[in-house]
Amino acid sequence: MHAVAVQRAADGHVALLLGGHGAGKTLVALALVRRGWRVLAGDVALVECPPAGGRPRVLGGTAAFLARRGPARRWFPGLGLAPGGGNRVDLNVPAGLCEPLRPGPGRLVSVAAAVDVDGDPAAGTGAVEVLDKHTAATVWWRASGHLLERLLDGSAVVLRQLEDPAAAALCLERVREVAGAMRLHAVWGAPEAIAGRIEDVARTNGPAQSAEVS
Repeated sequence: MHAVAVQRAADGHVALLLGGHGAGKTLVALALVRRGWRVLAGDVALVECPPAGGRPRVLGGTAAFLARRGPARRWFPGLGLAPGGGNRVDLNVPAGLCEPLRPGPGRLVSVAAAVDVDGDPAAGTGAVEVLDKHTAATVWWRASGHLLERLLDGSAVVLRQLEDPAAAALCLERVREVAGAMRLHAVWGAPEAIAGRIEDVARTNGPAQSAEVS
């Protein structure tokens, strides 16, 4: 999934932050870090579809934690990012903010909250709503196909073209399983306001669940 995964140290709650490029996922994750959360996946999260009656679980993800330099400096001057040096910066390099899970033997981390982020500073203290299942499935579908929509350098082929019908059908089935297993919330506002809303959603959904990997 094209998503940032974050976990609160105090209770193990995990939240998946979905949204397109520039939606504000990284800024919201930084706001959550200031509240005692840690970043498990900085841009792409490996998500296991839930067993019957269960929740999706995070197995791992990318260590790179990319942010746009300008907004990161504006909202989080404490990071000490210097002006210039390129628009994109990997916050895991200077600050070590991402502690990725690694696939393999260990513990799976259940998702307590999944949100579609829309950064909108004009929204004041922020707002949240539960998406209907059809809209939620569409958001999950877009997130799941993020890597497949990329162009290959020097090639007329898009990765999506290499996916056969059986694989696409399986992906769609898994997306619908995830969308049916837990509610997807849409949140918008400034980063700190959204972070507060996410904590409320995670708290409402109850304690995190874990399971041993066989």
